[in-house]
Amino acid sequence: MHIEILTEDRSGSVVVDRLVRRLLEDEGVEATVAVRPHRGCGSLPKDWDMRPVKFASSLLDLLPAKCRAYNKVYGNTDTILVVIMDSDSNDPDELRKELYRVCKKYARDVRSVIGLCTEEVEAWILGDVKAIMKAYPDCDLKAYQEYVQDSICGTWEMLCRVTSPDNYEDMIDIGYPAIGHYKARWADKISPFMEPSENVSPSFMTFKNALLAALHNSAPIPEVKRAGVHRTSF
Repeated sequence: MHIEILTEDRSGSVVVDRLVRRLLEDEGVEATVAVRPHRGCGSLPKDWDMRPVKFASSLLDLLPAKCRAYNKVYGNTDTILVVIMDSDSNDPDELRKELYRVCKKYARDVRSVIGLCTEEVEAWILGDVKAIMKAYPDCDLKAYQEYVQDSICGTWEMLCRVTSPDNYEDMIDIGYPAIGHYKARWADKISPFMEPSENVSPSFMTFKNALLAALHNSAPIPEVKRAGVHRTSF
């Protein structure tokens, strides 16, 4: 089995890489994994059939073209295409449906799984408090207890407050683009301790269940069954 993972940035790719590989170990599934980070989320082209514009590098700008390429290379093979991105201010259900429509149209012979982090990938990090505590022993657990899982609250700001109780206000004031450095640091330090079985983020659990179904090739959707290939969709 081979798993191709498309993410919107490096920090997200680090977290997803750890979680997927650990989940494979837990399930006793042997698979090769390739994680492909992009330069931001971007937006789907107005005409999905068109080639990407020159120098396009974001996830959604390239998604239809990449799906076409994956179908040519991996169609009718034991491959899973995984697309992970932040939901940001989008309606997660509508965004998930749209992304599955792209995969269904252009990568119809490859199983696909969509993972949407509520607001941003830090929601998945905040879903594993044990990992945070191991990476940051002096973290602010009182602040963490105020966090409601997958709430729309300024997720990276909450993680900043939890991991850096002494100077989080200054870090938040700095904002983007400097905060990208801190997001990468959190991912690097916390992800090695993250365990899928410990993660209580609802959006992560939705992704985990979808990936587990795809790994075990269960719960096919009849209308996208083709040439003996089943796509699992959640």
